[in-house]
Amino acid sequence: MSKNSINRRDFLTSAAVMGAGTLSAGTLLASCGGSAKEPALVPLRPQAEWDIPKLQEGGFLPDKANDGIPLKAGLIGCGGRGSGAVQNFLEAGPNLSIVALGDFFPHKLEDYRNRLKERMNVDIPADKCFTGVDNYKGVIDAGVDVVIIATPPVFRPIHFKYAVDAGKHVFLEKPLCVDPVGARSVLMTSKQADAQGLCVMTGTQRHHSRRYIEGYKQIQSGLIGDIVSANVYWNGTVPWTRTKQPGWSDIEAMIDNWVNWTWLSGDHIVEQHVHNIDVFNWFSHLKPVSALGFGARHRRPSGDQFDMFGIDYIYEGGIHVHSMCRQMDGCTGGGVGERIQGTKGVWTNDGVITDLQGNELWKYDDEKEKEDFQIQNDFALEHVNWVNHIRSKKPVNYAEPTTISSLTAIMGRMSSYTGKLVTWDEMMASDMNLMLPNLSDRSVTMAQFPVAVPGVAPTERRRG
Repeated sequence: MSKNSINRRDFLTSAAVMGAGTLSAGTLLASCGGSAKEPALVPLRPQAEWDIPKLQEGGFLPDKANDGIPLKAGLIGCGGRGSGAVQNFLEAGPNLSIVALGDFFPHKLEDYRNRLKERMNVDIPADKCFTGVDNYKGVIDAGVDVVIIATPPVFRPIHFKYAVDAGKHVFLEKPLCVDPVGARSVLMTSKQADAQGLCVMTGTQRHHSRRYIEGYKQIQSGLIGDIVSANVYWNGTVPWTRTKQPGWSDIEAMIDNWVNWTWLSGDHIVEQHVHNIDVFNWFSHLKPVSALGFGARHRRPSGDQFDMFGIDYIYEGGIHVHSMCRQMDGCTGGGVGERIQGTKGVWTNDGVITDLQGNELWKYDDEKEKEDFQIQNDFALEHVNWVNHIRSKKPVNYAEPTTISSLTAIMGRMSSYTGKLVTWDEMMASDMNLMLPNLSDRSVTMAQFPVAVPGVAPTERRRG
């Protein structure tokens, strides 16, 4: 691996991964009626260093997990993503069950518990339901084999550590942290998970999209040449917001409305746009060196976050990546995706590679995937892969690369909030910790969380 590469573990490389991955330029042109005398492609790195899921015969992810030992899961965080992850887990294969639930709020747990009973005929007994600040401990200690962590991101490092300390396999939603202290905690816990032979899957589901995997293989095979730049973006609308309920403390109200508060979610560049940043980190195997960004808040209805971000990331080798994300209604979309520019061509997330003149060199066949596989949902396929690794006793761990991507997004947020250039080394040394010391402290108010003003020291910030 080159000196500019992230030190990723060879999590899941398989001898069968090539499929249609390594094609010479001559082969590609000949298939379109062109010359067959073009030089062979030059791979970006050896196949043994490729970072893709373990594949079945034929080079694709299987539809279902293999049968095997029963696996009992506990869910921490009964919101929309948590309930979705449970469904993905239960549908991944046979002998899988959900047996324990945890959430900060009793009403959210009861709502999901009732929906499980009505829609899936799953009845979770009361003594396996846990609420309050320490609900995660109850779930992890409830006799489960695996843990699904879908709490607000600030809590994930703490919950991950407790689960690994207890020897549990973990599905950990992205982002894995909201600050450098949390990132370092996850990295340490990740090493502990490796030492214990545990399987850790993260919610960066694009790693389990067959279209992305095949595009990754084409890029690693050299079809677009050396990577020189990229664009990553998530431009959407205003997310949900929740108002404070009578009798609640401000901390409780913020946790309920977590997606709009930086200390809980990391802001949307971290909570949402991390997906797109992660794609470039994955495809390039490079680490960011610095970030210079800007952002603004115009119309957000609650919380302390920005409406938009624009970041110029510089990666190892001097490669620039333009990152942009927005959550505002009434604006031109721009959508969600990635574009990677090479010396010979361009890959886009719709599964197309073109040469520098715009001629199509390769295209992923979505229709054929529909014909060949019942499951095209990458949310489900990551659970299939996770269960297969657990049952085959072949450890897998996505925590480290997902932490790197989370920290990349945090670096962009920090630059935008301050208006300053932020380096990777500064991030790794930072003592920033957004976790509140006491979640029961009713003296904490929302007014203590002002909107960032670039170029102004935090102590001088005004409310925005």
